[in-house]
Amino acid sequence: MSTLEINNLQVSVETEAGTKEILRGVDLTISSGQTHAIMGPNGSGKSTLAYSIAGHPKYQITGGSVTLDGEDVLAMSVDERARAGLFLAMQYPVEVPGVTVSNFLRTAKTAVAGEAPKLRTWVKEVRGAMDNLRMDPVFAERNVNEGFSGGEKKRHEILQMELLQPKIAILDETDSGLDVDALKVVSEGVNRTKESTGCGVLLITHYTRILRYIQPDFVHVFVDGRVAEEGGPELAERLENEGYDRFLAKA
Repeated sequence: MSTLEINNLQVSVETEAGTKEILRGVDLTISSGQTHAIMGPNGSGKSTLAYSIAGHPKYQITGGSVTLDGEDVLAMSVDERARAGLFLAMQYPVEVPGVTVSNFLRTAKTAVAGEAPKLRTWVKEVRGAMDNLRMDPVFAERNVNEGFSGGEKKRHEILQMELLQPKIAILDETDSGLDVDALKVVSEGVNRTKESTGCGVLLITHYTRILRYIQPDFVHVFVDGRVAEEGGPELAERLENEGYDRFLAKA
């Protein structure tokens, strides 16, 4: 049982106009086996939360705390956070020229696990995971995300999640740019990983369509850097019907 606990998190970024506060005191607790959906309009701070937890240097933590099983996440380097069990699927996965997918995956697994996986077993696991995500085996020998379509990049993110088996997976708008078929395949990969590992999932999205495949236990509405409202799946349906106007008017 693992728990990611966020208390009064405050985050700023430097802009040409000066320091801008993005997160204004976020409280959130995610435990193993739970799926939390964060929804909200553009610019509300959803992605800032994800990248702050992961350790992106652009975001300055000005207050609050983040702990994973009682350990101070904010005191860890980016690689230490990954080894501790945090995983981030990026909204815009980057290309890594000169590094093949197979080498990248095995290096990442070795770093997280502390030892290299046995080659024969590892190859079988990778092939099985790629089959489940309907990825052509030739992708294993291509450079990371180089020339990949949007859908292929997102499948590769979930492939990493399946193989690295994190304690807490943060998915930053994984549904963006996916067609209906790819959305279903990616969602099945998330559900499969959660069922097999019991990991907690923090799912950031604008839309409810992915929530038809990945059922949230909790829904949090982000507005102006804060959690404006919390509820269950019914809150997502209300947002689908009403939008964010009532929250923006208050803000």
